[in-house]
Amino acid sequence: MFRTEIIPKASRDKINISSPVLSIGSCFSDCMGQRFANYKFDSLANPYGTVYNPVSIFKLLGYTLSKNYPDQSTYVETQGLQANYDFHSSFSHEEPMEIENSIHEAIDLAHKHLKKSNWLIMTFGTSFIYRRKSNQEIVANCHKIPARHFSKELLTQKQIIERFEAFNQQLMSNYPDIRIILTVSPVRHIKDTMEQNSVSKSILRITCDTLEREYDNIQYFPSYEIMMDDLRDYRFYKTDMIHPTLDAEDYIWKKFSEAYLDADTVSFIEEWDKILKAIHHRPFNPASDAHQNFLQETITRVKRLEGKIDIKQEVALLEQQLIKK
Repeated sequence: MFRTEIIPKASRDKINISSPVLSIGSCFSDCMGQRFANYKFDSLANPYGTVYNPVSIFKLLGYTLSKNYPDQSTYVETQGLQANYDFHSSFSHEEPMEIENSIHEAIDLAHKHLKKSNWLIMTFGTSFIYRRKSNQEIVANCHKIPARHFSKELLTQKQIIERFEAFNQQLMSNYPDIRIILTVSPVRHIKDTMEQNSVSKSILRITCDTLEREYDNIQYFPSYEIMMDDLRDYRFYKTDMIHPTLDAEDYIWKKFSEAYLDADTVSFIEEWDKILKAIHHRPFNPASDAHQNFLQETITRVKRLEGKIDIKQEVALLEQQLIKK
């Protein structure tokens, strides 16, 4: 044996192509969310941008549940832009009304999606948080405001669990059947030093384990362990030595699929991968009879999935390549 392969525990509940999924958290949520989108799941990933610490994740989900909007104390002007401490910098704008409208629209969209979601996936990135010295509020984003305005702290397991329980009580009262998947991001936060990154991740991991043991609707997916103990090689990191490569992300997605997706959905994904490869094929001679026949055959394959997923975009892309005779 030359490696320690991790085989995640098979979920007792399965996700299928029609299961609405909401995911939120670190940039790893974007990676997995993009795969849900590519495979035509009814999914919404990181509607508020990347969020790294669990307390900010719970706060944003609180906005989502109640459809409440952030108050004015969360807005700040920085470098000529209006920003919000609870939201990603992608929401920042020169005009105060524009950022407020964008944030309100994001909350409305997430609220609408959560109402129908069967699954909520939360990816925790770090236990480190920053508090505003002016009011002791934890922020999701410092927006490059000088460090003197914040204090940096390491959350304890107790603090995270207390915030989760307050959020979960509200969640269960509204959506008692929703299932939660917790995972720890494999992205390394080395700005905190390697030693402190390990401490931070260990707090997140112990927290996830405690919550999984305590709540029947919570499961843990070991994306962190797959990266650190299964792949376990720098060739699976991008050149920044922090983020997983595409190969690593694909491997983790495969492990997720095996644990959480039902058999019909796995079969669909295999077929859809072949169709996507055909759609993006670049022929030597687009006008050849062979390629035109290939396009017709691919269109037929795609149309067989009509009713199961929205195929309009893919059919249009293929039909644009047909040469009328």
